[in-house]
Amino acid sequence: MGFSTITGPGSEPGSGIFPMLVFVQNGSERKINLDRSPFAVGRKADKDLAIPDPRVSRDHALIVSENGQFYVVDQGSKHGTFVNGERVQRHQLERSDRLEFGVRDTVYVVFNPLQGSTNNTAREFLSQISGIQISATSTDLEKLTLFLEAARKLNTTGVLDEILVTLLETTLTLTRGERAYIFLKNNEDGKLRLAAGRTSKGEALLDDKTISHSILDDALKSNSEFLVTDTSRSLDLAGRQSIVAFDLRTVICVPLRKPQVYTSRDKDAPVALGEVMGALYMDSRFASGDISRVSGDILRAIATEAASLIENARLVQAEDAARRYQQELSIAARIQQALMVVTIPEVPFARLVGKNLSCKEIGGDFFDAVNTKEGLAVVLADVSGKGVSAALLASTLQGMIYSQLHAGMGLREIVTAVNSFFTHKEIGEKYATLVIARLRQDGELEYVNCGHVQPLLIFGNREVIRPSHGNMPVGLIADAVYESDRAYLHPGDRLVLVTDGVTEAENPSGDFFDNERLEAVAARSQGLEDIFAAVTEFCSGQPLNDDCTVVELLYTG
Repeated sequence: MGFSTITGPGSEPGSGIFPMLVFVQNGSERKINLDRSPFAVGRKADKDLAIPDPRVSRDHALIVSENGQFYVVDQGSKHGTFVNGERVQRHQLERSDRLEFGVRDTVYVVFNPLQGSTNNTAREFLSQISGIQISATSTDLEKLTLFLEAARKLNTTGVLDEILVTLLETTLTLTRGERAYIFLKNNEDGKLRLAAGRTSKGEALLDDKTISHSILDDALKSNSEFLVTDTSRSLDLAGRQSIVAFDLRTVICVPLRKPQVYTSRDKDAPVALGEVMGALYMDSRFASGDISRVSGDILRAIATEAASLIENARLVQAEDAARRYQQELSIAARIQQALMVVTIPEVPFARLVGKNLSCKEIGGDFFDAVNTKEGLAVVLADVSGKGVSAALLASTLQGMIYSQLHAGMGLREIVTAVNSFFTHKEIGEKYATLVIARLRQDGELEYVNCGHVQPLLIFGNREVIRPSHGNMPVGLIADAVYESDRAYLHPGDRLVLVTDGVTEAENPSGDFFDNERLEAVAARSQGLEDIFAAVTEFCSGQPLNDDCTVVELLYTG
């Protein structure tokens, strides 16, 4: 296997900085440097990433670097290579892509082109700062300029924890202090938490029991800096317990403020201070003569840069989290779509068609059909709400009803069992409306309507009847009683079922498609496509605000 230097995103030739793969297996993680191209994955022990599972081919896939980009290339594997749940032959990789090689869900790899570069870049940053401090001819202004340059460079590749540690070590190097801490506000309750701590020797500080919390609190409340170089000469600080108890002579506390965007053109307008997001704290048992006015300005600049870096790092983390969520959502959507694929049974006495349009990637509508000994059964359901929670409940509901129809249970017994399951699980304010209908060969139609949109019975002469029969939705009342009703169809008669996404579809004026339009188009239509076409025309480009599903059952006799 040939070896070549990786020069893709997040790496530089000769820098020793490589992209990284995070290998996840049964909940445990292992980080692997992507330091060669091609990088081989397979079942063989000599592979760069060996996965000992029979579903992984011996020569399964390669990860290659080409012109600064990374690609995963399937090597003709039996069980496939997947990126974010989709089977691929060759695919360009992006940050946080999830790769699976034959094995699904329990074993996967996350591609992170920037992960491996963080520590090296931070060390380079510190090296620059250390070099500044050693130089006897460097001025405070030069220190500040080089610091800001290094900080911005770190900001392009760093992650939050490394940024915090680097800034602490920088502060200690510039001030020659003994200890430095960064505190950040919790977004939920606004309380401070210790985010990072270091000594001048590089040791981690895991608690803040020996610092001056009173100065920390005062700095945050007043949104102003404390820079004291000799506490023994400051009468107002002599009484502070921590300063006295731990003989702290130098104390520095600078608030970290969120970056402000100013839009005022008035040069004389007062400049508002940004919201405090935390604090940079440093102390020492020795009085410091190194903190001149300009050095104090450097500390403020450090705090300003720190706040900007932290905010940017948080934004990057939020973007990564949103990206991962979107990937998981896409995978969930594909799984749900696969579950919702309906294999419509062929029977000699009826013809069934159905179609669903989701307003989101995953939704709470579904329909299914089962050929039973008693006849052809069809179910249409709509779980309250939208998104992931509705889709999860819809999949559960579909599985329960499908299995119970196969088992030959009566319609009333099925909805009673479903209602009992949902109410006893206490899943919150979630319920479902549904219709289950079963058509016998002789034309007898039994149906049970649980709070759903009334079915449409369309007889051969275009007469439309909306049966008033109905029950409570499932999942609301534990001891609800359910009843079914019957109708008799003749050849050419139709049963049309819809979800309320059809009747409540809105046009730009805010009007609903409503029942009257539905009945009119169903009476004259030749199929469900006419109904969807009428809804689309009515909406005039207005996006759907709910899932739309239509099922049509034609009795042919």
